[in-house]
Amino acid sequence: MADIKTIEGVDVRGKRVLVRVDFNVPVKDGVVGDDTRIRAALPTISYLVEHGAKVILMSHLGRPAGEGYEEKFTLAPAAARLAELIDAPVVFASDTIGEDARAKAANLSDGSIVVLENLRFDKREKKNDPAFCEELASLADFYVNDAFGTAHRAHASTAGVAALLPSYAGFLLAGEVDTLSGMLDAPERPFVAILGGSKVSDKVGVIDALIDKADTIIIGGGMCFTFLLAEGKQVGTSLKEEDWVERAGEMIQKAKAAGVKLLLPVDIVAADAFAEDAAKVTCDADSIPEDMMGLDIGPKTEELYASAIAQGATVFWNGPMGVFEMKAFEHGTKAVAEAVAANTQAATIIGGGDSVAAVNKFELADRMTFISTGGGASMELVEGKPLPGVEALR
Repeated sequence: MADIKTIEGVDVRGKRVLVRVDFNVPVKDGVVGDDTRIRAALPTISYLVEHGAKVILMSHLGRPAGEGYEEKFTLAPAAARLAELIDAPVVFASDTIGEDARAKAANLSDGSIVVLENLRFDKREKKNDPAFCEELASLADFYVNDAFGTAHRAHASTAGVAALLPSYAGFLLAGEVDTLSGMLDAPERPFVAILGGSKVSDKVGVIDALIDKADTIIIGGGMCFTFLLAEGKQVGTSLKEEDWVERAGEMIQKAKAAGVKLLLPVDIVAADAFAEDAAKVTCDADSIPEDMMGLDIGPKTEELYASAIAQGATVFWNGPMGVFEMKAFEHGTKAVAEAVAANTQAATIIGGGDSVAAVNKFELADRMTFISTGGGASMELVEGKPLPGVEALR
């Protein structure tokens, strides 16, 4: 982050500061269900408030059509929750760049906050439309991006507006980039990477990049079956990507040539249906019944993976080991989460997405060193791709 300035030390007193936050939170019956992302933005917001800035917050929520207001995607509940969490006046604007937004932004007193309505109610946000960027920029004197979760999107609020105002990183975004870049550039070794999820095709770039960085790579989730196929094993009706078997085989060989341990399941919990109450068996990874599908790793694999995790000085985890949303198939993911939490000597980094949901479900979040707020953004950063929201601040 040496080439990206943070907002710290900038004289913001009396200045209007437009902050891109990630308030894309679950809302039910007008109430925020999980305020993790709002809390994650508090250090930056509180800093600006304490230093007398006039704070203008903007975010998206969900996937509205982009044709105007939709009640189920309003940011009003997020604004209400923020008001409960912070000791500062919070007002809500009923539009993003319209009369209400402009009036409330103009009338802010030092140390107060306005939350603009959902950016994606205007389809120009996702198109990074120049006119929309200019209208957003006209609200403020400075721009701060603190939404790491959307940093991989080249939208008006994450990239375009940064070219029009003096621009800085918020503390959340800076911390995310510092932590993940540091993990890749100079990890404490051994560096153990755990990758799960359903598809090899979604993670191929990440796996390739980590073979060049890690000492051990642990593979779980649905994508392990494509790797098992590449080893000549039978996987029954398990999720598999036939088109990616050859590529998976190439990655196995690449890891071997690089001296990287690439660990695959040695046993599997298989079921006769994708259902909580399905009949299930535990079997060796090379003897999955032809009419059954693997939905979790087995106990021998849990032990193998836990042993490898215990040896890590840096541990990075992205993606579940099985269908952890179903109690019948959560054990492998829980075992890995517990193994990561138990390695108190390591820097343990949870790379966003379902892994965060898992450590929260098993109440282990407070035992992790760092939890990323951006699944897609953290994966693209690990893969080595430039993030538009970060590049715009350079």
